[in-house]
Amino acid sequence: MKTPAPGRACGVVLVLLSLATLQTLRAQKNDIDIYSLTVDSRVSSRFAHTVVTSRVVNKASTLQEVTFQMELPKKAFITNFSMIIDGVTYPGNIKEKAAAQEQYSAAVERGESAGLVKATGRKTEQFQVSVSVAPAAKITFELVYEELLVRHLGAYELLLKVQPQQLVKHLQMDIYIFEPQGISFLETESTFMTNELAEALTTTQNKTKAHVRFRPTLSQQQKSPEQQQDTVLDGNFIVRYDVDRTVSGGSIQIENGYFVHYFAPEHLATIPKNVIFVIDKSGSMSGRKIQQTREALIKILGDLGPRDQFNLISFSGEATPWKPQLVAASAENVNAAKSYAAAIQARGGTNINDAILMAVQLLERANREELLPPGSVTLIILLTDGDPTVGETNPSEIQKNVQEAIDGQHSLFCLGFGFDVSYAFLEKLALDNGGLARRIYEDSDSALQLQDFYQEVANPLMTSVAFEYPSNTVEAVTQDAFRLFFKGSELVVAGKLRDQSPDVFSAKVRGQLHMENITFVTESRVAEQEEAFWSPRYIFHSFMERLWAYLTIQQLLEQTVSMPDAEKQALEARALNLSLSYSFVTPLTSMVITKPEGQEQSQVAEKPVENENRHRNVHSGHTLFRYHSVGGKASRVSGGSSADPVFSTRRGWRGQGVFDKLYNFPTRLGPPGPLHPHLPYPPHRTPWRPTPPDVMPRLSATSFLDEHDMDLRIKETTMASPHHGKCQLPSAPLTVLTPSLLYLPPEPHLLSQPPSSLLLSSCRCLGGAWTGSVWTSSALRDRQTCSQTLAKAQSLFAP
Repeated sequence: MKTPAPGRACGVVLVLLSLATLQTLRAQKNDIDIYSLTVDSRVSSRFAHTVVTSRVVNKASTLQEVTFQMELPKKAFITNFSMIIDGVTYPGNIKEKAAAQEQYSAAVERGESAGLVKATGRKTEQFQVSVSVAPAAKITFELVYEELLVRHLGAYELLLKVQPQQLVKHLQMDIYIFEPQGISFLETESTFMTNELAEALTTTQNKTKAHVRFRPTLSQQQKSPEQQQDTVLDGNFIVRYDVDRTVSGGSIQIENGYFVHYFAPEHLATIPKNVIFVIDKSGSMSGRKIQQTREALIKILGDLGPRDQFNLISFSGEATPWKPQLVAASAENVNAAKSYAAAIQARGGTNINDAILMAVQLLERANREELLPPGSVTLIILLTDGDPTVGETNPSEIQKNVQEAIDGQHSLFCLGFGFDVSYAFLEKLALDNGGLARRIYEDSDSALQLQDFYQEVANPLMTSVAFEYPSNTVEAVTQDAFRLFFKGSELVVAGKLRDQSPDVFSAKVRGQLHMENITFVTESRVAEQEEAFWSPRYIFHSFMERLWAYLTIQQLLEQTVSMPDAEKQALEARALNLSLSYSFVTPLTSMVITKPEGQEQSQVAEKPVENENRHRNVHSGHTLFRYHSVGGKASRVSGGSSADPVFSTRRGWRGQGVFDKLYNFPTRLGPPGPLHPHLPYPPHRTPWRPTPPDVMPRLSATSFLDEHDMDLRIKETTMASPHHGKCQLPSAPLTVLTPSLLYLPPEPHLLSQPPSSLLLSSCRCLGGAWTGSVWTSSALRDRQTCSQTLAKAQSLFAP
């Protein structure tokens, strides 16, 4: 591709692909045309291989920058990416993260806009790459990723988001499914489906195979006859299914020398459980968070089984049990507990250590006094939204104390509400004690998220589940022992068959039911299994080896959370070797994307991890974009979700701000790169140090915009405040307050103060937000007004 001529006018256009999603500048649709978008997803025995191909042509008479951006499932691994420009292919190369980081850092030093891709949402994470396209040139983007579909509440789910924001001449999605066990049900769900679009959706199915095709015409994509250029495609497209389970011992499937064993027996009785809910009621939970927690808790209490026992512990600076011991889930006790839950009020600090230890003590005392039903399961469910601030506050000490107290006898599940809590701390706390961690996103459906999680663990069916295979038959087997098996889920074990494996492959699964031990025995004929996977023409072959590698890497990375440094390094080395061998973009590798000559020569795509997202505000709504041209340049700004704006003590305004004059808000200062480093742990211990107004740069909005493109796509997303009529940008010289950080002090009475006390009403402009314990701003503000604000803040928190 030819190098752009100096001084040539250059437009900027964004193409956003969200699984099957493309967004482009509405005003320049005729310039950049997405004339083809296809999604080909092939699901073989739960393992999905998805190829997304987008073809774009530049119809403008000037050079255009096109940014390909895609959302893919968090559990998925990217395996390949390429761009084809003027017949030349520019591939992405997967390298060890350290090597890729060196290349990235060198590009940043040269002033090139290489970008690490780290933004994540609830179920998805983003991948993006930018490239300049000459007039009349065509470009093809192709991205490939793979994932193992996880059974959740009795079904597997393949999620695609469809948001083209322009009509696409050839838009086609094909989902092929092959399940040797047989498909028991299959359904599709969409948030945008109309009667016209329903005609473009076809589903064909037999016992083991299914094909879902969605191919809307241009007229079917139109929002209305009056809005012929607007597309109605805007939302989720979901394929959901489950499989037959006629064999209690599970299904063993074999392909090309590798096997996978799926185990999800049905018709088992639920094991009674003893559950203690440990609920954070500190000051930071005030407002909608505590309201949603009460709402969810009341619903969850109503779902307890008649053979269950339970108790509640609420904690702030101190932990307080509802009852001195566990009680039966009778109608009378449940109603009393609901009344207690409805009266929980948020105030004070956060004493996580004492709260969990109190829960363990209640269970241990009940066990000593033989008050726990024989064969029952003991669970502790912790919900918190912040870091420990009272009592023992050292995360390592808390983890040590809890692990010693539980001693493998109970399972601890940790729910982190929002982004002020250290997810890494909760994850290790849970994994050390036979549970798991989950983030609860602060949004309008937080109560439903809590209820959904409880449903996952509400019905334990087996404990101490162990898979056994003849040692002379298999090698390199993934995790084969599990503490608990819950209704609606599935246990998965994969491995490699030895060269001299027998014709019949057998396995045993041992475990404990409520009052008895049980052993399942199953077998599979190797030749028949091999033949079954070679016959379907649309199955990508050798997938089971990749499934095994995928599962092994996931489990190795999970094990590193709880291992000491020496063992952690060995596990990471194994995971890195597999990631490179099978071309997976994992947390240990990165993809370096090559560019045409004359453009920036590297962009680096990395696999985000959940604990990197602290203090980010992530919403389920899609990102909005507004464009305009300034001095021959086009600038872009990304906004938030379409959630209703809500203010809370730690989080600030959430939801979509309607940006009327986004061009007044420059935020890219200096060379690009990571905008926000990790905040020290815990943040409340960092002294509050406001940036004095006299050291802040002053400039006019006009002069700034003549020299800079705008880009608010930051790693720690700062959501915009609702529009205030009095908040107008002055014409006088302005002050930039980015990225000034104002840390809250640790005093509980100050932590409970709303952040609005720091801001004058005329200073709550668009772009300002409260993110966790840190106040940031990307807006230009009046120098005098913001000086007053800082002076007020200093007077509040002066030592």
